[in-house]
Amino acid sequence: MRAFVRRYPAVRHATRQLRIRLPQGLGGVSRDRRPPRQRSFSLRLPRRAGSPTAGPDTLQVSAPGGFWMAKKLQRGGLANYEPETLACFLAALEHARSGAVLDIGSNVGVYSTLAAARSQRPTYAFEPTPAIAAAARAVAVRNNLPVRVVELALSSHSGTGPLFLSATSDASNSLARGFRPGVGRLPVRLETLSHWQEAEGVCPSILKLDTETTEPDVIAGGLEVLRRFRPWVFCEVLPGWGVEERLMALLEPLEYRWYQLCGHPPYRPRPTITGNSPDPTQRMWLFAPTTLPEGVWDTARAWRRAIDACTPLAGQTAE
Repeated sequence: MRAFVRRYPAVRHATRQLRIRLPQGLGGVSRDRRPPRQRSFSLRLPRRAGSPTAGPDTLQVSAPGGFWMAKKLQRGGLANYEPETLACFLAALEHARSGAVLDIGSNVGVYSTLAAARSQRPTYAFEPTPAIAAAARAVAVRNNLPVRVVELALSSHSGTGPLFLSATSDASNSLARGFRPGVGRLPVRLETLSHWQEAEGVCPSILKLDTETTEPDVIAGGLEVLRRFRPWVFCEVLPGWGVEERLMALLEPLEYRWYQLCGHPPYRPRPTITGNSPDPTQRMWLFAPTTLPEGVWDTARAWRRAIDACTPLAGQTAE
């Protein structure tokens, strides 16, 4: 029986969703370790020395207790969630030309809420999973942040398609069949970035892509946006799915430069894109349309110091 539960994680996932308690020896969760129905906490936000004092110092987060992202943020704060990329992203808010921020694959909206809290840029969060999109919308509303949550999946074509729900984590839902062991599928609306941009009249200057191996499809559907607006692109690159080769084939004709965001800045342009990283928890890259402005890495280092101080508030690290 134990082997069956391990082989089919959907069984364990279903019991958690239905709150059926399997014995721990069969893959169940002890009563003490079960997540709360609703997870509510305050999240410290970074503030760089010398930066404007506008925007909140903390973010009030409330989301279903089983959501992976909310659990991660409550336990570790922003200091333990992609600090290299967050620091460079915040630096980009200061150095990139004026324009909108698109958080594509937003989950509960870490990047989009940061953009809205630390800049005056129009900000959009794309999340196709309805329950997660609702949580992102609730976080933005509760904190009075002007984030527009767009409930669709960006891809290489328009229409509808199946979103494969992951048994591993709600943060691993993907349009890619077989990316993770699944617990079902959900029909979602698909749109290309170029069509969406044209319809909305938005001028993007910063994109963040984290769509669980379908990032090349998002780029393919947004080539006209990249040609016309030349946004900075923060992109997750996971190994073993052919993402690297497809990204290089799409970006090389546009003369983008790529930087692996691992360790401490400054980062140097890389000749190739690879999913392998010295730190397996850090898979994000920056694709830049031109030589980066002078001072961007100094700004990123200052933001990194501020992010390192964003540890959990006292009494909020427990399950």
